[in-house]
This record gives sequence, C-alpha cells and structure tokens, in this order.
Amino acid sequence: MRIIRAEHLGMCFGVRDAISLALAKSTTQPVTVLGDLVHNESVLADLRALGIQFVRQADAVSTASVMITAHGASEKAMNQVRARGLEVLEATCPLVHVAHRAVAGLVREGFHPVLIGKRDHVEVRGMSEDLEDFDVVLTEADVFELQERRRFGIAAQTTQPMERVRFLVGLIRARFPRAEVRFVDTVCQPTKQRQNAAVDLAQRVDVMVVIGGAHSNNTQELVNTCLRYCSRVHHVQTAADLKPDWFAAAQTVGITAGTSTPDPLVEAVEQWLLNQVATQARSSGITNQASSSNSTGHLRAA
Repeated sequence: MRIIRAEHLGMCFGVRDAISLALAKSTTQPVTVLGDLVHNESVLADLRALGIQFVRQADAVSTASVMITAHGASEKAMNQVRARGLEVLEATCPLVHVAHRAVAGLVREGFHPVLIGKRDHVEVRGMSEDLEDFDVVLTEADVFELQERRRFGIAAQTTQPMERVRFLVGLIRARFPRAEVRFVDTVCQPTKQRQNAAVDLAQRVDVMVVIGGAHSNNTQELVNTCLRYCSRVHHVQTAADLKPDWFAAAQTVGITAGTSTPDPLVEAVEQWLLNQVATQARSSGITNQASSSNSTGHLRAA
C-alpha cells in the first residue's frame, strides 16, 4: 500500500501566527480567548493545559486582556470588550482582515453585500455584524430567496471552495440580469491550494484520509471535495480514529489536512498507516518495505 500526502495540506500561516501570539502572551500575563482560537480540539487542549482560558461571551472574561481568534471579529464585538476596560489582542488572520476590508469597500460604493458562507460561522459573524443590511448565501435555495437589488456586492468566507463560490456568483448574475453584480474574491490562497491539491490526489487514490477538527469548516469542505472524486473518504481528528478495515484491499491512500491541523497530527496518522502496511506485510509473508510519498511520488522508507 502506497501512502501519498497532498502537495498542500495542514496548518496555514494565519493559524500558526495566532497560536504563536497566544503562547507568547501567556508567558507574561493571563490570557482569555473569545471563542475557539482555532477549530482543532487537540490544539485547544494543549493551550488549555498551559493556562489559556476560552470563553464564549465577553462578560465571562476574568483576565485583563482578551484575544480575538484567527477567524476575526466585528468592530462591534471588539468595542464591547474595550467597553469593559479590557485590552484586545488580535490574532485575526491577515487574509480575514482582507475580506473585512473588501466587504466594507463594497458597502461604501453602494453595493448591497452578499456573503457566501455559513451564516452561523464565527468568521461570517465577524464579517457581517457591522453591516446594517446584508444577506448570507450557501446554497442555490438561498440565492432564490434574495430580493432584487440594483447593485449586489459579493464576497466569501475565506474557507469556501472556489467551485461553490463561482457557481453561486453565476447564479446571482443569472437571476438578476438587470442588476450590477460585483464579486471580490476573498477566498484565501491556503484554502485554494489545499482544495486543488485534494482534488488532484483524490482522483489518484483508493482511500482518502482527511485530518482536522470536527468543527473545522475548511476540513469539512476538504471532505466534501474528496467525496466527489473518491468513494472511500474518512474524516479523522487524530490517528486514534483510524480503523484497519477502512484500508482493506487499498493500493493507494491519500492524506490531506485542514488549515488548523498541526504537523504532529499529520505525522501520527501517516505513521499509523505505515505501521498498518507493515502489519499486513508480516501477516501475508510479504517482505517489501512499507513506504510513503508526497504528491510528487518521492518515496520515504518506513
């Protein structure tokens, strides 16, 4: 069985920077994070073990400083924190800031903002809470519920797959042919890279393993993308979730991971698979050495 990593996978720079900031600040002062710093339970557990606190509401904060998550927050939410006399530490990903500025720019130019994303996701709330009037769409049905406007300005949650974004933008243009529709591409480059690499790999393997948090939107989108090209796709949070029967008769197994998945989790999954190959080889009397590779086919001995 050959194990192949996607060309692009795992933790992005925005998540790494947010974790680094939390760790640095926690060494000099108690820190509370408003919400989940990243959507990965393993990472959050490690941060809790270091004394970093996580709360959902600003009025539950008991420390002098509050950290905004990598997903960002609205000015309204941050002002509520400042009104309590608390210091705001921003761990917002720079590419989320780009999305916020894009939406604000559309509104200034007189466009009605339409956000492509999950309405209840923390990033979408951050993008929309400062707006007086807006719509959020994720499906074709959502588009058909839109009211006609003279001008639509469209932006997307940074972790949305471009295929969906392009489809919904096209649908809005088709449904409102008399309207001016302006689309600003706010899907981040790490998301595009991981989506494209997942598409490439899922078409070439028998089984795909997608590693990431249960509540990670970009990880779930990787799962959905892989399922379009590979019938055997498994979403795991850690190597402990893997099951030997998933890989029965598989000749090739692909690995990808969401943007909040740390390298050690990816490596642990890969090592589990290599151990599984070795176990199968021993039980069948095969002596060939187990190996893994990245998407370019470079082999690494087990």
